[in-house]
Amino acid sequence: MTTLFSATDWRKMNREELDLGLNNTVAVAGSVEMVAGWEKRSGEMRKARPAHLDLRYGLRERNRIDFFKAAEKAPTLLFIHGGYWQARAKEVFSIFAEGPMAYGINVALIGYTLAPDATLDEIVAEIHAGIDFLSGQLPSLGAASSGLVVSGWSAGGHLTSMALSNPNVRAGMAISGIYDLEPIRHSYLDEKLKLDEAMSHRNAPMEMAGGPMKPLSLVVGSAELPLLRKQTADFAGHRARYGLPVTYEEIPGANHFTILQELQSPTGRITTLIRQLFERTAA
Repeated sequence: MTTLFSATDWRKMNREELDLGLNNTVAVAGSVEMVAGWEKRSGEMRKARPAHLDLRYGLRERNRIDFFKAAEKAPTLLFIHGGYWQARAKEVFSIFAEGPMAYGINVALIGYTLAPDATLDEIVAEIHAGIDFLSGQLPSLGAASSGLVVSGWSAGGHLTSMALSNPNVRAGMAISGIYDLEPIRHSYLDEKLKLDEAMSHRNAPMEMAGGPMKPLSLVVGSAELPLLRKQTADFAGHRARYGLPVTYEEIPGANHFTILQELQSPTGRITTLIRQLFERTAA
C-alpha cells in the first residue's frame, strides 16, 4: 500500500498554516449548526430510550456509558466521540446509533474526561476501563458477550485504534482519526492537551511496531483537510507494512462532519463496514 498525499508535510508549515490545517470547525462552513442539530436530535433519542443511560464505569464525572439496546442477545458496538480530546460529549452523538441499530446491533456511547482535566495517558486508560466495565455488564444488559466492535470519530478514531489492544475488543472502525500526534503537539490543540514528546510517542498508533491481529477499518472523507486525509492513508499503510488486518477508503464528497451521515443511515457506507466487521469476527 502506498502512502498518499506525500506532498503534505506538516513540518514545512508555519504555526498559522498548521493550526488551520487541523481546524475542522473553520474548514467546514455551518459545522457549529450541524453539531447543534446532532445534539438536539440526540437529546430526543435519549428521552425516548432512557433505560440504560449514564452507566458509571469510574469515579470521574464523565466516566459514564449510554447503552441503546437493539435486540436480545445482540452484539454491541461501542462508539467514542471526537473533539480533539478536549471538547464535546457522548450526549451529542446518540443519533449515530440509528444506523447499526437498524440491523439489530446494540450501540453504547462512552464518555471520558477531557483535557486539560485529564492527560492523554489518562484518557486512553479511561477508555480501557470503560471497555472492561461494559464487557462485564453485557450479560445483565441482555447483550451477547462475544466481544465489542469499537468505533470512533476524529479523536475517537485515535482512541479506537488504542482500544484494539483490549482483550474485550474484537475489531475497530476508525472514522477521520488522528494517528500521528506530533502535528497536534506543535499546534494550538496542545494548549489543553499539554503533550510532551514521550507522551506523544507512546500514544501514537503510527509509532507502534505491530499490534494485535484484529481487523481495523479506516475511513476518511474525500473533502476533509489534507492533513487528516494523509493521517488516515499513512496509518493504513503502516498497518499493512506490519501485516495487520486493515481496510482503507475515502467517502466521496464527505467532509469531517458530513461523513457521520454514513453511520447514522442504515444504508450508509460506515454502517455497512461495521456490519462486515461483526460478520468477519463472529465466533
